[in-house]
Amino acid sequence: MTNISDVYDGLRLRADFDSPWKEIIEAYFPQAMHFFFPETSALIDWERPYEFLDKEFQQIAREAEQGKRYADQLVKVWQTQGEELWLLIHVEIQGQKEDNFSKRMFTYNFRIFDRFDRPAISLAILCDPNREWRPSNYSYNYPNTRLIFEFGSIKLLDYENRFHELENSDNPFATVVMAHLKTQQTRSSPEQRKIWKFSLIRRLYDLGLGEQDIRNLYRFIDWVMILPKALENQFWEEFKQFEQERTMRYVTTGERIGYERGKQEGKKEGEQRLILRLLQRRVGELSPELQERIQSLSLNQLETLGEALLDFTAMEDLLNWLQINQSA
Repeated sequence: MTNISDVYDGLRLRADFDSPWKEIIEAYFPQAMHFFFPETSALIDWERPYEFLDKEFQQIAREAEQGKRYADQLVKVWQTQGEELWLLIHVEIQGQKEDNFSKRMFTYNFRIFDRFDRPAISLAILCDPNREWRPSNYSYNYPNTRLIFEFGSIKLLDYENRFHELENSDNPFATVVMAHLKTQQTRSSPEQRKIWKFSLIRRLYDLGLGEQDIRNLYRFIDWVMILPKALENQFWEEFKQFEQERTMRYVTTGERIGYERGKQEGKKEGEQRLILRLLQRRVGELSPELQERIQSLSLNQLETLGEALLDFTAMEDLLNWLQINQSA
């Protein structure tokens, strides 16, 4: 029996878990709006180009969200009447309830209006497994002053009862939601996860999707449906056989090897970011020189530091650790 903890060892290092969500939303933004928020989608003139406002979003996000795992997109679209409209799309991927979520949704919306003089439609995609947590508004009420801020939100968990609809849909986000749900449902059964991972990827071919669409959705499924190494190797052998039988080599062996190398490099970068954030919380602001020293550590050294820093209480603890271990 495969130990599911092997899966989470990889997931802990995958600090950029929001990356596949951002990539898939950028690749299929109109389809995302049609699938999750059809009323807002109906307002938009999809014949006109839309624009992801990454620089503008960084100005409103600031430092308040350090250590959180979100996938946010600020997008400029055009309404059918010709007016410009901004959309704030937030994907909550932490997997747990967040007490200040509604307040933060309001804060982001207000910052957009305050800094850019633009009203924005705020929309949230909730990926957590808590059926009771359904934030949709932020409010306060005092004599002479009252605020009610409402935002759109959808819960991926609600699609469990609509799985047949997902299977019959050709929208890319039906595949995205199925991959997410099956990842949650197979937390204690990696063998079942492998079966579902293969089934979802095979479905891409059965739908008759083009090569680029298969590559895009394969990447998302592969990234979120993490398998222990032994099962991953089994999956890959079965998948190669499947492609050979269909005479379709969209995801080649060479691409897979390069992708695995990229994931390993991504693990180190993700671990670096995680360690730097944790150190700042434990010992305070790090100088650029200290950050460079930490970024020069190997992946094994970063993992060792990640365990050691839990006992740090001052900057001196970090300096002592680096003096002892950096040359090891």
